[in-house]
Amino acid sequence: MKVLVTGGAGFIGSNYVRSLLGGAYVGYEDVHVTVVDKLTYAGNTANLPMDHPRLSFVKADICDAATLYDVVRGHDAVVHLAAESHVDRSLLSAGEFVISNVLGTQAVLECSLRAGVERVVHVSTDEVYGSIGEGSWTEKQRLQPNSPYAAAKAGADLLAWSYYQSHRLPVCVTRCSNNYGPHQFIEKIIPLFVTNLLDGRPVPLYGDGLHVREWLHVDDHCRGLQLVLERGRPGEIYHLGGGTELTNLDLVRQLLTLCGADWDRVQFVDDRKGHDRRYSLDGEKARHELGYEARVPFDRGLADVVDWYRDNRWWWAPLRETAEFFKYGLPRGW
Repeated sequence: MKVLVTGGAGFIGSNYVRSLLGGAYVGYEDVHVTVVDKLTYAGNTANLPMDHPRLSFVKADICDAATLYDVVRGHDAVVHLAAESHVDRSLLSAGEFVISNVLGTQAVLECSLRAGVERVVHVSTDEVYGSIGEGSWTEKQRLQPNSPYAAAKAGADLLAWSYYQSHRLPVCVTRCSNNYGPHQFIEKIIPLFVTNLLDGRPVPLYGDGLHVREWLHVDDHCRGLQLVLERGRPGEIYHLGGGTELTNLDLVRQLLTLCGADWDRVQFVDDRKGHDRRYSLDGEKARHELGYEARVPFDRGLADVVDWYRDNRWWWAPLRETAEFFKYGLPRGW
Protein backbone atom coordinates (compact mmCIF):
# COMPACT_ATOMS: atom_id res chain seq x y z
CA MET A 1 0.00 0.00 0.00
CA LYS A 2 1.29 3.43 -1.00
CA VAL A 3 -0.40 6.58 0.31
CA LEU A 4 0.37 10.10 -0.91
CA VAL A 5 -0.28 12.94 1.55
CA THR A 6 -0.32 16.48 0.19
CA GLY A 7 0.59 19.14 2.73
CA GLY A 8 2.09 16.42 4.88
CA ALA A 9 4.63 18.71 6.55
CA GLY A 10 1.90 20.90 8.00
CA PHE A 11 0.00 20.56 11.26
CA ILE A 12 -2.74 18.03 10.43
CA GLY A 13 -0.82 16.34 7.62
CA SER A 14 2.25 15.62 9.73
CA ASN A 15 0.15 14.23 12.56
CA TYR A 16 -1.55 11.93 10.07
CA VAL A 17 1.76 10.83 8.56
CA ARG A 18 3.29 10.11 11.97
CA SER A 19 0.21 8.05 12.87
CA LEU A 20 0.41 6.08 9.63
CA LEU A 21 4.11 5.33 10.02
CA GLY A 22 3.69 4.59 13.72
CA GLY A 23 1.31 1.70 13.06
CA ALA A 24 -1.77 3.41 14.48
CA TYR A 25 -4.14 1.97 11.87
CA VAL A 26 -4.80 -1.75 11.52
CA GLY A 27 -3.89 -3.07 8.10
CA TYR A 28 -1.60 -0.14 7.33
CA GLU A 29 1.38 -1.17 9.44
CA ASP A 30 3.58 -1.60 6.35
CA VAL A 31 2.27 1.38 4.38
CA HIS A 32 4.71 3.51 2.40
CA VAL A 33 3.95 7.22 2.70
CA THR A 34 4.92 9.94 0.25
CA VAL A 35 4.62 13.55 1.41
CA VAL A 36 4.32 16.37 -1.10
CA ASP A 37 4.73 19.78 0.47
CA LYS A 38 5.75 23.19 -0.83
CA LEU A 39 7.21 24.08 2.58
CA THR A 40 5.61 27.49 2.85
CA TYR A 41 5.77 29.30 6.19
CA ALA A 42 3.57 26.67 7.92
CA GLY A 43 5.29 23.58 6.47
CA ASN A 44 8.15 22.19 8.48
CA THR A 45 10.17 19.02 7.94
CA ALA A 46 10.84 19.03 11.70
CA ASN A 47 7.25 17.79 11.98
CA LEU A 48 8.16 14.56 10.16
CA PRO A 49 10.37 11.52 10.85
CA MET A 50 12.44 12.31 7.77
CA ASP A 51 14.77 9.32 8.20
CA HIS A 52 11.92 6.78 8.38
CA PRO A 53 12.48 3.98 5.83
CA ARG A 54 8.85 4.06 4.68
CA LEU A 55 8.67 7.82 4.17
CA SER A 56 9.49 9.66 0.94
CA PHE A 57 9.45 13.44 0.84
CA VAL A 58 9.02 15.60 -2.27
CA LYS A 59 9.25 19.36 -2.06
CA ALA A 60 6.82 20.55 -4.73
CA ASP A 61 3.89 22.84 -5.40
CA ILE A 62 0.63 20.95 -5.99
CA CYS A 63 -0.17 23.51 -8.68
CA ASP A 64 2.74 22.13 -10.70
CA ALA A 65 0.65 19.43 -12.38
CA ALA A 66 3.49 17.89 -14.39
CA THR A 67 5.64 17.29 -11.33
CA LEU A 68 2.63 16.24 -9.26
CA TYR A 69 1.55 13.63 -11.78
CA ASP A 70 4.98 12.03 -11.74
CA VAL A 71 4.72 11.77 -7.95
CA VAL A 72 1.10 10.55 -7.84
CA ARG A 73 1.65 7.66 -10.24
CA GLY A 74 1.91 4.32 -8.48
CA HIS A 75 0.05 5.37 -5.34
CA ASP A 76 -3.05 3.55 -4.16
CA ALA A 77 -4.55 6.50 -2.28
CA VAL A 78 -4.23 10.27 -1.95
CA VAL A 79 -5.12 12.22 1.18
CA HIS A 80 -5.26 15.86 0.14
CA LEU A 81 -4.51 18.29 2.96
CA ALA A 82 -2.39 20.93 1.22
CA ALA A 83 -4.11 24.30 1.58
CA GLU A 84 -3.80 27.87 2.73
CA SER A 85 -5.88 27.83 5.89
CA HIS A 86 -5.71 31.03 7.95
CA VAL A 87 -8.76 33.30 7.69
CA ASP A 88 -6.89 36.47 8.69
CA ARG A 89 -4.37 35.96 5.90
CA SER A 90 -7.15 35.35 3.37
CA LEU A 91 -8.68 38.74 4.13
CA LEU A 92 -5.46 40.43 3.00
CA SER A 93 -4.21 38.03 0.32
CA ALA A 94 -7.18 36.18 -1.15
CA GLY A 95 -5.44 35.37 -4.43
CA GLU A 96 -2.98 33.00 -2.75
CA PHE A 97 -5.90 31.06 -1.30
CA VAL A 98 -7.67 30.73 -4.64
CA ILE A 99 -4.48 29.51 -6.32
CA SER A 100 -3.56 26.97 -3.67
CA ASN A 101 -6.98 25.77 -2.55
CA VAL A 102 -8.89 25.82 -5.85
CA LEU A 103 -6.32 25.42 -8.63
CA GLY A 104 -4.15 23.19 -6.45
CA THR A 105 -7.07 20.91 -5.65
CA GLN A 106 -8.01 20.68 -9.33
CA ALA A 107 -4.45 19.56 -10.09
CA VAL A 108 -4.57 16.92 -7.36
CA LEU A 109 -7.90 15.60 -8.65
CA GLU A 110 -6.78 15.57 -12.28
CA CYS A 111 -3.50 13.83 -11.51
CA SER A 112 -5.28 11.27 -9.33
CA LEU A 113 -7.72 10.59 -12.15
CA ARG A 114 -5.02 10.18 -14.78
CA ALA A 115 -2.93 7.99 -12.48
CA GLY A 116 -5.83 5.69 -11.65
CA VAL A 117 -5.70 6.30 -7.89
CA GLU A 118 -8.15 4.01 -6.10
CA ARG A 119 -9.09 6.31 -3.20
CA VAL A 120 -8.93 10.09 -2.73
CA VAL A 121 -9.83 11.94 0.47
CA HIS A 122 -10.21 15.71 0.12
CA VAL A 123 -9.95 17.42 3.50
CA SER A 124 -12.15 20.48 3.98
CA THR A 125 -13.62 22.57 6.80
CA ASP A 126 -16.87 23.46 8.54
CA GLU A 127 -16.26 27.08 7.56
CA VAL A 128 -17.68 26.44 4.07
CA TYR A 129 -21.16 26.62 5.63
CA GLY A 130 -20.81 30.11 7.07
CA SER A 131 -22.36 30.64 10.49
CA ILE A 132 -25.18 28.85 12.31
CA GLY A 133 -27.20 30.34 15.16
CA GLU A 134 -28.78 27.17 16.52
CA GLY A 135 -28.51 23.44 15.91
CA SER A 136 -25.86 21.75 13.79
CA TRP A 137 -25.15 21.44 10.08
CA THR A 138 -25.72 18.16 8.28
CA GLU A 139 -23.80 17.26 5.14
CA LYS A 140 -26.77 18.47 3.07
CA GLN A 141 -26.46 22.06 4.26
CA ARG A 142 -25.90 24.56 1.43
CA LEU A 143 -22.53 26.24 1.22
CA GLN A 144 -22.43 29.89 2.26
CA PRO A 145 -18.80 30.81 2.98
CA ASN A 146 -18.09 34.22 4.50
CA SER A 147 -14.31 34.54 4.11
CA PRO A 148 -12.02 34.17 1.10
CA TYR A 149 -10.46 31.15 2.81
CA ALA A 150 -13.83 29.44 3.26
CA ALA A 151 -14.90 30.36 -0.27
CA ALA A 152 -11.74 28.84 -1.72
CA LYS A 153 -12.31 25.64 0.25
CA ALA A 154 -15.94 25.54 -0.91
CA GLY A 155 -14.73 25.84 -4.49
CA ALA A 156 -12.36 22.93 -3.91
CA ASP A 157 -15.19 20.84 -2.45
CA LEU A 158 -17.33 21.48 -5.53
CA LEU A 159 -14.45 20.48 -7.78
CA ALA A 160 -14.15 17.21 -5.88
CA TRP A 161 -17.87 16.60 -6.39
CA SER A 162 -17.56 17.38 -10.09
CA TYR A 163 -14.72 14.89 -10.56
CA TYR A 164 -16.84 12.21 -8.93
CA GLN A 165 -19.91 13.06 -10.99
CA SER A 166 -18.10 13.54 -14.30
CA HIS A 167 -15.33 10.94 -14.08
CA ARG A 168 -16.37 8.72 -11.17
CA LEU A 169 -13.12 9.55 -9.42
CA PRO A 170 -13.46 7.71 -6.07
CA VAL A 171 -13.19 10.83 -3.91
CA CYS A 172 -14.68 11.56 -0.49
CA VAL A 173 -14.85 14.98 1.16
CA THR A 174 -14.38 15.49 4.89
CA ARG A 175 -15.35 18.63 6.78
CA CYS A 176 -13.89 19.05 10.24
CA SER A 177 -14.35 21.42 13.14
CA ASN A 178 -11.52 23.52 14.61
CA ASN A 179 -8.42 21.40 15.18
CA TYR A 180 -5.91 21.71 18.01
CA GLY A 181 -2.86 19.69 18.97
CA PRO A 182 0.96 19.62 18.88
CA HIS A 183 2.91 21.07 15.95
CA GLN A 184 0.20 23.63 15.08
CA PHE A 185 1.64 26.81 13.60
CA ILE A 186 1.52 29.71 16.04
CA GLU A 187 -0.80 31.96 14.04
CA LYS A 188 -3.86 29.89 15.13
CA ILE A 189 -5.65 30.87 18.33
CA ILE A 190 -4.59 28.09 20.72
CA PRO A 191 -0.85 27.99 19.92
CA LEU A 192 -0.73 31.79 19.55
CA PHE A 193 -2.32 32.32 22.95
CA VAL A 194 -0.34 29.55 24.67
CA THR A 195 3.03 30.72 23.39
CA ASN A 196 2.21 34.34 24.19
CA LEU A 197 1.16 33.44 27.72
CA LEU A 198 4.24 31.29 28.25
CA ASP A 199 6.37 34.26 27.11
CA GLY A 200 4.59 36.77 29.33
CA ARG A 201 2.96 38.54 26.39
CA PRO A 202 -0.64 39.75 25.98
CA VAL A 203 -3.23 37.82 23.99
CA PRO A 204 -5.63 39.51 21.49
CA LEU A 205 -9.28 38.48 21.78
CA TYR A 206 -11.57 39.47 18.90
CA GLY A 207 -14.76 41.43 19.56
CA ASP A 208 -16.75 40.37 22.62
CA GLY A 209 -15.14 36.93 22.75
CA LEU A 210 -18.48 35.14 22.40
CA HIS A 211 -17.83 33.50 19.04
CA VAL A 212 -18.42 29.75 19.38
CA ARG A 213 -16.22 27.05 17.91
CA GLU A 214 -16.38 23.26 18.06
CA TRP A 215 -13.01 21.76 18.99
CA LEU A 216 -11.44 18.55 17.65
CA HIS A 217 -8.11 17.07 18.70
CA VAL A 218 -5.90 16.44 15.71
CA ASP A 219 -5.46 12.76 16.69
CA ASP A 220 -9.23 12.27 16.48
CA HIS A 221 -9.32 14.09 13.15
CA CYS A 222 -6.58 11.89 11.70
CA ARG A 223 -8.34 8.75 12.89
CA GLY A 224 -11.48 10.00 11.18
CA LEU A 225 -9.58 10.62 7.95
CA GLN A 226 -8.32 7.06 8.05
CA LEU A 227 -11.85 5.71 8.54
CA VAL A 228 -13.02 7.71 5.52
CA LEU A 229 -10.06 6.44 3.50
CA GLU A 230 -10.90 2.84 4.38
CA ARG A 231 -14.70 2.86 4.47
CA GLY A 232 -16.06 6.09 3.03
CA ARG A 233 -18.42 5.88 0.07
CA PRO A 234 -17.09 7.69 -3.04
CA GLY A 235 -18.93 10.91 -3.75
CA GLU A 236 -19.97 11.37 -0.12
CA ILE A 237 -19.22 14.07 2.45
CA TYR A 238 -18.43 13.21 6.07
CA HIS A 239 -18.41 15.51 9.09
CA LEU A 240 -15.61 14.98 11.61
CA GLY A 241 -16.44 17.01 14.68
CA GLY A 242 -15.09 17.08 18.20
CA GLY A 243 -18.37 17.63 20.02
CA THR A 244 -17.01 20.30 22.39
CA GLU A 245 -18.38 23.79 21.76
CA LEU A 246 -16.82 26.75 23.55
CA THR A 247 -16.93 30.50 23.26
CA ASN A 248 -13.51 32.01 22.67
CA LEU A 249 -13.95 33.65 26.08
CA ASP A 250 -14.32 30.24 27.77
CA LEU A 251 -11.34 28.92 25.82
CA VAL A 252 -9.19 31.81 27.03
CA ARG A 253 -10.26 31.17 30.62
CA GLN A 254 -8.96 27.61 30.38
CA LEU A 255 -5.72 28.69 28.74
CA LEU A 256 -5.06 31.32 31.40
CA THR A 257 -5.48 28.71 34.12
CA LEU A 258 -3.26 26.16 32.37
CA CYS A 259 -0.55 28.75 31.74
CA GLY A 260 -0.75 30.30 35.22
CA ALA A 261 -1.68 33.72 33.85
CA ASP A 262 -4.20 36.41 34.89
CA TRP A 263 -6.94 38.27 33.02
CA ASP A 264 -4.79 41.38 32.74
CA ARG A 265 -2.98 39.57 29.92
CA VAL A 266 -6.15 39.58 27.76
CA GLN A 267 -6.62 42.52 25.39
CA PHE A 268 -9.89 42.85 23.50
CA VAL A 269 -9.30 43.99 19.91
CA ASP A 270 -11.56 45.03 17.04
CA ASP A 271 -13.50 42.13 15.60
CA ARG A 272 -12.38 40.45 12.39
CA LYS A 273 -14.23 41.31 9.18
CA GLY A 274 -17.08 38.91 8.45
CA HIS A 275 -16.33 36.95 11.62
CA ASP A 276 -18.60 33.89 11.76
CA ARG A 277 -20.44 33.70 15.07
CA ARG A 278 -20.83 29.95 15.55
CA TYR A 279 -19.89 26.64 13.92
CA SER A 280 -21.41 23.26 14.76
CA LEU A 281 -21.30 19.96 12.87
CA ASP A 282 -23.80 17.11 12.99
CA GLY A 283 -21.64 13.99 13.10
CA GLU A 284 -24.35 11.33 12.85
CA LYS A 285 -23.44 10.21 9.33
CA ALA A 286 -19.81 9.47 10.19
CA ARG A 287 -20.92 7.84 13.43
CA HIS A 288 -23.45 5.59 11.70
CA GLU A 289 -21.48 4.67 8.57
CA LEU A 290 -17.91 4.67 9.87
CA GLY A 291 -18.22 4.17 13.61
CA TYR A 292 -16.45 7.47 14.17
CA GLU A 293 -16.46 9.16 17.57
CA ALA A 294 -14.05 11.73 18.98
CA ARG A 295 -12.14 10.13 21.85
CA VAL A 296 -9.86 12.79 23.32
CA PRO A 297 -11.64 14.74 26.11
CA PHE A 298 -11.13 18.43 25.46
CA ASP A 299 -9.89 19.31 28.96
CA ARG A 300 -7.23 16.60 28.84
CA GLY A 301 -6.29 17.34 25.22
CA LEU A 302 -5.91 21.05 25.89
CA ALA A 303 -3.74 20.45 28.95
CA ASP A 304 -1.53 18.09 26.93
CA VAL A 305 -1.16 20.71 24.19
CA VAL A 306 -0.11 23.39 26.67
CA ASP A 307 2.46 20.96 28.07
CA TRP A 308 3.74 20.21 24.56
CA TYR A 309 4.34 23.89 23.77
CA ARG A 310 5.90 24.38 27.19
CA ASP A 311 8.30 21.47 26.57
CA ASN A 312 9.08 22.23 22.92
CA ARG A 313 10.10 25.85 22.84
CA TRP A 314 12.86 24.88 20.39
CA TRP A 315 10.14 24.16 17.82
CA TRP A 316 8.09 27.35 18.07
CA ALA A 317 10.36 30.10 19.35
CA PRO A 318 12.22 30.55 16.01
CA LEU A 319 8.87 30.99 14.26
CA ARG A 320 8.31 34.25 16.10
CA GLU A 321 11.38 35.69 14.44
CA THR A 322 10.24 35.14 10.87
CA ALA A 323 9.08 38.24 9.04
CA GLU A 324 6.49 36.13 7.21
CA PHE A 325 4.54 35.53 10.40
CA PHE A 326 4.03 39.26 10.91
CA LYS A 327 3.49 40.09 7.26
CA TYR A 328 -0.29 40.13 7.54
CA GLY A 329 -0.81 42.74 10.20
CA LEU A 330 -0.12 40.90 13.46
CA PRO A 331 1.60 43.41 15.74
CA ARG A 332 5.02 42.39 17.02
CA GLY A 333 3.68 42.57 20.56
CA TRP A 334 1.65 39.45 19.92
